[in-house]
Amino acid sequence: MHRRDFFHWARDGLTGAAVASLLLREGSAKADGVPGEATPRCPHFAPKATRAIHICLCGAMSHVDTFDYKPELIKAHGQSLQADERPDVFFGQVGRLRAPDWGFKQRGESGLWVSDLFPEIGEVADELTVIKAMFAETSNHTPATFQENTGFRLNGFPTMGAWLSYGLGCEADDLPAFVVIPDAREQPAGGPINWANGFLPARHQGVVMRARGEPIDDLFPARPVPPESDRATRALLDAMNRRHIEERDGEDPLLARSRAYQLAAKMQMSVPNVAGLDGEAPETLSLYGLDRPESNDFGHSCLLARRLLERGVRFVQLFSGGTFGSPRRNWDGHEDMKQNHGQEAARIDRPVAGLLRDLRRRGLLDDTIVLFTTEFGRTPFSQSAADVVGKGRDHNQYGFTVWLAGAGLKSGTAHGATDEVGWKAVDDRVHWNDFHATVLHLLGIDHERLTYYHNGIQRRLTNVHGKVVKAILA
Repeated sequence: MHRRDFFHWARDGLTGAAVASLLLREGSAKADGVPGEATPRCPHFAPKATRAIHICLCGAMSHVDTFDYKPELIKAHGQSLQADERPDVFFGQVGRLRAPDWGFKQRGESGLWVSDLFPEIGEVADELTVIKAMFAETSNHTPATFQENTGFRLNGFPTMGAWLSYGLGCEADDLPAFVVIPDAREQPAGGPINWANGFLPARHQGVVMRARGEPIDDLFPARPVPPESDRATRALLDAMNRRHIEERDGEDPLLARSRAYQLAAKMQMSVPNVAGLDGEAPETLSLYGLDRPESNDFGHSCLLARRLLERGVRFVQLFSGGTFGSPRRNWDGHEDMKQNHGQEAARIDRPVAGLLRDLRRRGLLDDTIVLFTTEFGRTPFSQSAADVVGKGRDHNQYGFTVWLAGAGLKSGTAHGATDEVGWKAVDDRVHWNDFHATVLHLLGIDHERLTYYHNGIQRRLTNVHGKVVKAILA
């Protein structure tokens, strides 16, 4: 069949359209490129992973209290920091060095150090690939969170989930490629900015889905609509939209809105199925901590994330913590580390460990990556007067810890190091550009080739920097 005949057949026949759709989804055929879209199409090479879950801890988790064991910090408790420069901290108060509030143990066969703050995650330590030498360019929450998600400290750039939606698309036709599950208590500071499409086409922005209550606002009509009226309304709207788009030469905002409504119609069927947990076994619910009041909320989020991945969603982002400046609702432990981190860890420890266990037993971790990040770390000294050991810690952009798990990674290993008390990254330092380049690499994407032309520049997630951290790859 000639190419022209094939597309006439696909256009004019229902069977042909169905076959063409299947071919496109499998990658056996390719659609015509959309102006401004990435070329060549992704993936650029055989991927280790096809999907990802990103767990974001808002407010800044302390690395020296969790995954970065520092015996010298324990010995130096109450002493002054010995450094050639005065620390540049967010609130300008440099107290005495402060030992962690939790003990550390070597966990699993790998012997990774994990504190007693995360006993459940400690039990799956052999799944983790820990990066201990992260650093950022600001200790201000909002621009640091932007950099964590977009690679830039300024607003207006696409988030990693949007880039993956743009580059890889979605394996499902009734769910979005990029889904966001905020903390049940409140959204993070900036709300939708944290999952924005930036200058990418609008259809690549994240879609918010709640783990509890109504999953998506306004997905269903406020009152019952007869099926025949619903069909007639959609047909009329589709005809009007097509005429409007043709007259305006495919204007992107209208295309995006039209596609969003088409997807919403399909989601009316798919969302109740994916959000309902009635079919999950009691043992699975317990695995995620749904039988415990402190972890019930985040357990729902993690279980929903797994169900979304199973149904073809490309990238699911979970937020632990809400608006900055609300210490009882995020990881911002200025006043009292033990109270703050103890509360927040209890909410996520069992659910995150349960997610890793469940993905592993279902075979999903073989082609999934799990990211566990925070915008920066916390200081090894207390946030108080110079001669006082206080209860809290200030922001620390100079050294902190994140971890990954899943496909293509050296599990049960740690990469890089901070200094002897955990203030600055000193060995094998990793910037957010490097982290993003590595995540894209695991998903089969060359970070220098995933680009979008905007304002005279071929933009990319990693700006003009970034290198793949090959030492953590299997």
